[in-house]
Amino acid sequence: MTIERMPMEWGLRSGAAVAAVVALFGGYLVADAYDVVPGMLTMAEPWPEPSPFPSAPGAVEGPAPAALLESLPEDAPVPDSVEMQRLVTGLAKDKRLGSRVGVVVADGLSGDVLGSSSPDKLMTPASTQKLFTGVAALSSGIASSTLDTKAVLVDDDTVVLVGAGDMMLSAGKGDPDVVNGRAGLADLAQQVAAKVKVDGTTEVRVALDDTLFTGDDIAPTVASPDIAAGYVAPVSSVGINVGLLSDGYGDNGPRASDPGKYAAEAFSAALEKEGLKTAGAVIDATAPDDARVLGQVSSAPLAEVVGFAMQYSDNTITEVLGRLVAVDAGLPGSNDGATQAVIARAKELGVDMTGARLRDCSGLADGSYLSPQQLVDLLGVMVDPANPTLRSEAVGMPIAGLTGTLDSSHGRFTGTNSARGVARAKTGSLPKVRALSGTVVTADDRLLVFTVLADSIPANKTVGATWIYDSFVGDLAAYSVQG
Repeated sequence: MTIERMPMEWGLRSGAAVAAVVALFGGYLVADAYDVVPGMLTMAEPWPEPSPFPSAPGAVEGPAPAALLESLPEDAPVPDSVEMQRLVTGLAKDKRLGSRVGVVVADGLSGDVLGSSSPDKLMTPASTQKLFTGVAALSSGIASSTLDTKAVLVDDDTVVLVGAGDMMLSAGKGDPDVVNGRAGLADLAQQVAAKVKVDGTTEVRVALDDTLFTGDDIAPTVASPDIAAGYVAPVSSVGINVGLLSDGYGDNGPRASDPGKYAAEAFSAALEKEGLKTAGAVIDATAPDDARVLGQVSSAPLAEVVGFAMQYSDNTITEVLGRLVAVDAGLPGSNDGATQAVIARAKELGVDMTGARLRDCSGLADGSYLSPQQLVDLLGVMVDPANPTLRSEAVGMPIAGLTGTLDSSHGRFTGTNSARGVARAKTGSLPKVRALSGTVVTADDRLLVFTVLADSIPANKTVGATWIYDSFVGDLAAYSVQG
């Protein structure tokens, strides 16, 4: 092997190049040390050690909560019974109210009757009857629940919409800030499509399980004109906008003749929008208990549903509530089962229901009878602190002159009426019938419960009867022991 020698000239050149590189590199190091060029070296003083990261302060007990409004004093003066009776007698003898008038005013704390006229007369309660249905719902086993509409898969390609009593569904997306429309069929369709598409399914058949309720979907004694006017929809386990065909909510108007099928068809259309083909028309089916759940949407809590029914005096939702109470009690989810269940709950709460007869749960049907005393006794149960689950209904009734069916836009509690803002009551209105049942606070801060019923008012005087009632409740609110 031959090792070739490098020329001496090349070696000298190479050494000079190395020396130049070393000199250049050394200069860079010096520049780096003095922070002239970027690098890891520095002649500057080191940064001081950082302060330790502060630790979060321990939880400390905050100030005691303070009530925005003081509760009513238990020692507030009780109105004089003689004066209360004078007011009641004057109202009962008002010829403008007809020949059948019943009135009871009682102390909200003790339940003692302060004034009455025909307290035990069985009369047509109209929509004040809804108070009984609301109390039955809130005191039953379903009180803390929501109404959960489900979609389940049957036979690999059939999506069954299973109703749980929510007739306040939205055809589109649900709105968490409302009661009517809290749960949306578009949301349910989105859940379903996401699951079935994973399996490669592109086409499904839609079915409806509307078997929760049985029997007549409208009470037999509801007048046909009231049905035609849209004062009530057929009861179904699912429905959109309480069966109303309009986009907005109103207490009456054109309603779907079959709210369940109408909702199922809207659900089918929502599935199409999610990219699933739906085969044929919606069919009826009964989903097995072990069917695979594809999605679920939930209503507002039941207390809010009851509040909606009371504020707007909604007949349809009240009928649904009654049937849910029946199902919870092990009775058929029918009109008869519902009325039996509502009466039974009132008895269990201590209300003497002797003679009471309910033909439906909303007070729209002909043939229901309650006495003023029974309504006042129920109000006493509602405001009793021993029944906290009923408080939402006690405070959820329309406020005089401000909300719901007692809003001043309806001509109620206008002007300087003393009850404005301090009375809460459920209204009732049928031909020849006007009713008002609720609570009012006197000028001395004493809570009273009251009921006024009249069911033979001359046909041309029913509107004026409401103003007479408002004036009477205003007198209760303005009353003071001091005079």
